[in-house]
Amino acid sequence: MDEQSGPRNPIPAWAWIIAILVIILGLQLYLSRRFSAPEQVPLSTVVTEIQNGNVSKIEVSGDKLDVFLKEPAETVVSSTKESGVALTTTLTNLGVTEEQLASFDFNPTDQSTWNTLISIALSLGPVLLLLWIFSRGFRQMQGGGNNIFGFGRSKARNINDGDRPTVVFDDVAGVEEAKEEVKEVVLFLREPEKFVQVGARIPKGVLMVGPPGTGKTLLARAIAGEAGVPFFHISGSEFVEMFVGVGASRVRDLFNKAKEHAPSIVFVDEIDAVGRQRGAGLGGGHDEREQTLNQILVEMDGFSNETNVIVIAATNRADVLDPALLRPGRFDRKVIVDLPDIKGREAILRIHARGKPISGEVSFADIARLTAGFSGADLENLVNEAAIFAARFNQTTIGEHEFQEAFDRIAIGPERKSRV
Repeated sequence: MDEQSGPRNPIPAWAWIIAILVIILGLQLYLSRRFSAPEQVPLSTVVTEIQNGNVSKIEVSGDKLDVFLKEPAETVVSSTKESGVALTTTLTNLGVTEEQLASFDFNPTDQSTWNTLISIALSLGPVLLLLWIFSRGFRQMQGGGNNIFGFGRSKARNINDGDRPTVVFDDVAGVEEAKEEVKEVVLFLREPEKFVQVGARIPKGVLMVGPPGTGKTLLARAIAGEAGVPFFHISGSEFVEMFVGVGASRVRDLFNKAKEHAPSIVFVDEIDAVGRQRGAGLGGGHDEREQTLNQILVEMDGFSNETNVIVIAATNRADVLDPALLRPGRFDRKVIVDLPDIKGREAILRIHARGKPISGEVSFADIARLTAGFSGADLENLVNEAAIFAARFNQTTIGEHEFQEAFDRIAIGPERKSRV
């Protein structure tokens, strides 16, 4: 479901560049051999070869002669004729008969211009290619687009029109208060004109805060699924690379894609990786994060009511975020996604038990009481471990014993009989 739009395995730009350079070098090597200077011989030697019947063809380029011999095979020698005199006249004066002249092909064509053009193209080709590569890369970087090697291209995974999230609010349990808060976001995306008519400013961002595994990403998918809009998912750490300026370029690219597919949702997971509080620091990595954060702020400030793009971010470290992210007009809404209570845990267990052969003796209420402090991800893992135990012991259904074994494995660890 997190597939990136476009070709699945596009050939990278550097591969094309290497292929082009190899082709050019190969042509240079071949043509340098093909058009390398042949052995220079006097015209009398050419006459002797003609009289011996060892000449297959003669090509004339001005006063220069290229003589193709039959033996040794594919041997070419070079000679010079008398300037201003036809070659046939010169050869006849040197004793070559008409029958001998007719025994070989005579091509009085001027090849000098063609050879000169080939030489110039082979010399300037690699230089012109490198200049084109650098000029294109510089132009794209200046324009804020993708640089030539794709460093500035956003890594956001776009769930396109044919594969939008199928998760809806009914598939999310244990966070009822958070669901009520974000249902408003669905209305913003479905019916923005309702809010614009009364002069309301549609919130640009929603910040989800909570411990790991509590369902922040699932809730964001459910919002996109309920609203039926494209969903762009990226992690905060994917913005930052070792190259300065790449993070800001990726932010621009991501928001441009989201605007093209509006109405849409941009979900930034682990935003604390790039949105930490700015301050004095050393090192390029720190500066790169600040540039990326600044670009995020600029993009969000550029949203209008007509943009219809909602940014949802998730973090478990809201205390380290830069205050500029949290002011009104950026991440207006702060939604707490906490660990589920007993009723929430029971509902989550029932959701993850769908489609599994659960024994009738299993009481999800009892398991919910037993799993205090478990997150949604922990409960999903519990159900999966119970299913694994059932398969391991050749059971056709998942019973209380399997759930107890799964709980012991998660809470205490696997049984170590050798230490008993």
